[in-house]
Amino acid sequence: MSALSNTGTDGPVRVRKRVLSIETVLHENGPVAATPLRVATVCAVVANPYAGRYEQDLTPFMSALRALGEELATELVAALGGVEQIQAYGKAAIVGTEGELEHGAVWHEAGGWAMRHVLGEPKAIVPSSKAVAATGFRLVFPIGHIHAAYVRSHFNVAEIGVQDAPRPDEIVFGLAMADGGRIHERLGGLRADAIHDHDGQR
Repeated sequence: MSALSNTGTDGPVRVRKRVLSIETVLHENGPVAATPLRVATVCAVVANPYAGRYEQDLTPFMSALRALGEELATELVAALGGVEQIQAYGKAAIVGTEGELEHGAVWHEAGGWAMRHVLGEPKAIVPSSKAVAATGFRLVFPIGHIHAAYVRSHFNVAEIGVQDAPRPDEIVFGLAMADGGRIHERLGGLRADAIHDHDGQR
């Protein structure tokens, strides 16, 4: 059974719902772009197995989330038209108030690994953010170029949030991908077309 359909009470990852969103940016008070920027986000509302208690070993949950991460990443790629379209990515988690920040940190490995796996192992770090918050909280988080972290034109943000989530015993896990840099980027730095093989952290 896939992670996204595992909504029973006996599975390691219980998903209540997921949300896919695509933002299309035509301009930022400048000329209309020949090619609009699309930023897609997807998130899953997941039961927090550690809500209300302290658990020393979080790695079983982290490992179980890999399958969910891969499905969400695959959904994003399809929404933006294929792997060759993806230029930037990021990840985020919102933990309900009966959880702790470390419960969202499991997504660093699970979500980041999943996107790299689906995208053919790009080298740049996956930007991320996380928070413990009440139901309905919206989290703005960073995204960056998939092949080189210092490509200034692709420093951008995405947003996730679900009106009825996370409930106190839930976590919202989110991923973002974009098919370009900022719509009117013009501040120089390492250019995307100048990335070399070992520029993942440059």
